[in-house]
Amino acid sequence: MEKGWSNAPVDSPSKTTKEIITSNVFTYFNLIFIVIAVLLIMVGAFRDLTFLPVIICNTLIGIIQEIRSKKVLDNLSVLNAPKATVMRDGKFQTIPAEQAVLDDVVKFQAGNQICADASVIDGEVQVNESLLTGESDEITKKPGDTLMSGSFVVSGSCLGRLEQVGADSYISKLTLEAKATKEGEQSEMIRSLNKLVQVVGFLIIPIGIVLFVQQYLLGDSSIKTSMQAMVAAIIGMIPEGLYLLASVALVVSVMRLAQKKVLVHDMKCIETLARVNVLCVDKTGTITENTMKVHDVVSLEPYEKEELPPLKELLGDFAHAMSKDNITMAAMQEYFTQGSGQVATSVTSFSSAFKYSSATFGTVSYVLGAPEFVLRNDYETYKETIESYGSEGYRVLVFGRYEGTPDGKALTESVIPYGLVLLANPIRKEAWETFQYFADQGVDIKVISGDNPVTVSKVASQAGIANADNYIDASQLKTPDDIKRAVLKYTVFGRVTPDQKRQFVRALKEAGKTVAMTGDGVNDVLALKDADCSIAMASGSDAAAQASQLVLLESNFSCMPSVVLEGRRVVNNIERSASLFLVKNIFSFLLSLFSMAFMITYPLEPSQISMVAMFTIGIPAFLLAMEPNKKMIEGHFLTNVLLKALPAGLTDVLIVGFLTVFGQTFGLSNEEISTAATLLLAIVGLMILFKISKPMNVFRWIVWGGMVAGLLFCVIFLKDLFGIGVMTRKCCMTLIIFAIATEPLLRYISQIVAGARKRVLRKYEKRLDKKYPTRSKIKKER
Repeated sequence: MEKGWSNAPVDSPSKTTKEIITSNVFTYFNLIFIVIAVLLIMVGAFRDLTFLPVIICNTLIGIIQEIRSKKVLDNLSVLNAPKATVMRDGKFQTIPAEQAVLDDVVKFQAGNQICADASVIDGEVQVNESLLTGESDEITKKPGDTLMSGSFVVSGSCLGRLEQVGADSYISKLTLEAKATKEGEQSEMIRSLNKLVQVVGFLIIPIGIVLFVQQYLLGDSSIKTSMQAMVAAIIGMIPEGLYLLASVALVVSVMRLAQKKVLVHDMKCIETLARVNVLCVDKTGTITENTMKVHDVVSLEPYEKEELPPLKELLGDFAHAMSKDNITMAAMQEYFTQGSGQVATSVTSFSSAFKYSSATFGTVSYVLGAPEFVLRNDYETYKETIESYGSEGYRVLVFGRYEGTPDGKALTESVIPYGLVLLANPIRKEAWETFQYFADQGVDIKVISGDNPVTVSKVASQAGIANADNYIDASQLKTPDDIKRAVLKYTVFGRVTPDQKRQFVRALKEAGKTVAMTGDGVNDVLALKDADCSIAMASGSDAAAQASQLVLLESNFSCMPSVVLEGRRVVNNIERSASLFLVKNIFSFLLSLFSMAFMITYPLEPSQISMVAMFTIGIPAFLLAMEPNKKMIEGHFLTNVLLKALPAGLTDVLIVGFLTVFGQTFGLSNEEISTAATLLLAIVGLMILFKISKPMNVFRWIVWGGMVAGLLFCVIFLKDLFGIGVMTRKCCMTLIIFAIATEPLLRYISQIVAGARKRVLRKYEKRLDKKYPTRSKIKKER
C-alpha cells in the first residue's frame, strides 16, 4: 500500500468538497455578476446591488446541498462497493476491492466482476469480456490464462493472482482514455439547460456593450443611467437560478432515494426513468424472490427402464460436484443431500448461453438444464409433460445422461432423459401492486427470462402483469427482423439468451421507446448497459450492480414506483419552474433589442428587475420544484419550457414596450415609466405564476398569496430600496389601462403559441414514423 500498489480506482466516484465549492463559486455567470457589481459601485449605483444577496444565497445553497448529498452517497456507496475475496494470513477474507494489492490471491466466482488484471493459478471459469471488447462470447479461462479487469465471471470459480492493479490495470487505462476524449453523458434536461446557458452567455456581452453605447453616446443619458440600463438588461437575461434549481432538485432527489435505500450511480437516470414507457424485467429476482427451492423430482420412462441407483442419489452426486455459484445449484445442494458416493472427474458450470451444466463420472456424463436446449429434437416427446408442470408456475429442468463428452458449448449428441427437477420461486408480495402501478401509468412491461415461456407466463400472470398470456419462445427468433416484430407484439419472452436480451433492448429503442431494464445476474449485464435506464438488485451479482445506474440496496422492487415518481417530480417541476425563469430572459432579451431599435431608454433598473424576479420567479420556482408531481412527462424539455414561457415573455415585452413609447409620447417622466413598467411586469408575473400552478391546492394558494403579499410589502414599505417612485394620476391611469390589456393579450398569444405547438408535434410524429417504420406499422395495427 505504501508503494502505491493498491487497487484504488483512477476516477473518484464523487466530487471532493473542494471541487464542489470551486464548481459552484467559479462560474461564468458569477464572474459576470462580479464585473457588474464593480461597475455599479464605480458609478455610485449602490441601490442596484440588490441582486448580490440572491447570487450569494444561490451559491451557498448549491454548495450546502451538494456536500450533504455527497455525505449521504459516500456512506451508501460503501455498502455497495465492489468486494474481493482475498487470501490473507492463510485464510480467505472479504475486503473492499480497492484494498486489494499487487500479488494478492483472489477467489473469483460466478457473478464477480474482475477487479484487477490477474492470471489464473487454479480452477476454471467462463468469462464475458463484452464490456472491454464488445464481443459477448463466453471465454474459458484455465490456469495460466489472463483475467482482464472489467470483465465478469459467468460461471465456475478460480483463484487468480493480481498482476496489474489500480491505474496500471486494463480497465483503468480505458477509463482514463475515455475521460480524456469524452465528457460524461448528460440527461436531456441538463443538456438543454447547458445549451441555453451557452447561448445566453454568448449574447449578453455584445448586447450589454451595444446597449450602453446606445444609451450613453446616442441617447444623451448619463453614465450612471446608461450603466443601470445595461446592468438591468444583462441581469434580466441571465438565468442565474435556473441551473442551480435543476442541480439542487436532482441532488435532493438523490438524497430522497438514498433514504429509501436506492443508490444512484448516475444522476441522469432519475430523469430518464421518469420518461420510461417500457420496463423490461427478469422473472427471477424481480417478479419472484431471489431464492429457489426444489419442489419435487419426476422420473421419466428411460430412467425406469434402466437399472440405476435412486434418481435422487444421482442428482445428489451431480449437485455436490458443482460449485454453489447460483441460486439453482444452491437449491439443488440443499434438497439432494444424499449421493451414491461417485466423484466427478470433470464438470462444466452452467452456461447462460447454452443453458446447461454437466458433470462426468468416469465414462458417464450427466447434464442438467433447460429442456429445449438439452433434449433438442426429442423435446416434442416430453413437451406435454414439461409444459403441464410449467403451466403451474414451476421452473422445469431436465436431468439425463449425455452420449458424448460435454465441453460447455452447445450439445451435439443425444441426451437420455432420466427425470425432471421442479423448482419454484415465491412471487414477491408487493409484485401485484407494483405492476398495477406501471399499468396505470401507461408503462408497458416486457418479461424477459431464460426459463420456459409457459412457466414465465404463469408467474407473470400471478404477479398481475397485463397480457401475460401473450408469450413466445425466443429460441424461435432467428433474425433481427424477427426480434423487432416480436418485441413490440409479445409481453413474455422465454428461453432468452444474454445476447438476445441486449437485442430486445436495442430493438425497443429503435422503435422510439424509452427503455428501463431490471436485472440481477451476469446474464443481464449486456442488456443493462444498453438500456436507457438500468436497475439492479443488490442481492444479485457484483457485475450487474456495478453496470447499473440504480441499485436497489434492499432488492425491493416495490420501491420502483417511488423512484419513477421522484423522477417525474423533478422533471415536471423543473420544467414548470424553468418557464418562469425564461419569461424574464425572453423579455429582457427582446426589450433590449426593442430599446436599441427604437432608440429609447431601457425603462427598468436592476433593483426593480431583482424585486420582480424574486417574487414571481426565484422563490416560487424553488418552492414549487419540491412539490409532488405525478404527471407523465411528454415532449422535449427545452421545447416545452420555451413554449410555456414564450406567451408571457412576448406579453411582457409588448406591454412594457408600448407603455414606454406611450409614456414618452404623453410626457411621463422616466421614473414614472420605470415604476409603471415594474408593476406591469409584476402583474404579468403573478398571472403566469397562477397559470402554471393550476390546479390550485392549499400549498399553491399559500405560495401565490405569499408572493402577492411580498410584492405589496416591497412596493409600499421598501420602495426606495427597489426604485419604486411616486406615481401621478396620469401614470396611475396609464398603468390601469395597460394592466387591463395584459390578460387578453396573454390569452391570445397563448392560443397562437398552442396552435403552433400542435403543428410542430404533428410534424415530429411524422418524422418519428419515417425514422422508425416499425413504430408506424404497430400504430396502424392497433
